[in-house]
Amino acid sequence: MAVKFTYRGKTLEDLQKMSISEFAELIPSGEKRSLKRGITPQQKKLLKNIRMRKGQDKVIRTHARDMIILPEMVGMKIGIHNGHEFITVEITSGMLGHRLGEFVLTRARVRHSSPGLGATRSSRSVPLK
Repeated sequence: MAVKFTYRGKTLEDLQKMSISEFAELIPSGEKRSLKRGITPQQKKLLKNIRMRKGQDKVIRTHARDMIILPEMVGMKIGIHNGHEFITVEITSGMLGHRLGEFVLTRARVRHSSPGLGATRSSRSVPLK
């Protein structure tokens, strides 16, 4: 038997029928406060693009990393800017209530290995252990 997704006791279909203010009552307090204060023009533009391209499989690109993931975004592919490039993320039901920027890191992982170009003679020796 497949497990049906629920968020705070509501199914995805119930969540998609809700307005933004009704959904705001279910999410954590920081995100709830953000939605109650209203969405920015940049976020309105993203929401408008999502509603226009609902059935399409096209990637929607955005810089709005602070946008809270709403039920109507589930299943969409969104290109989120990380400061350098757009990273494509498919929105799943487990992401509801989070912000878009949480799923795209802005800093690369630091990998230390051998000394780079221009290193001095003393710093070139890399210990074996």
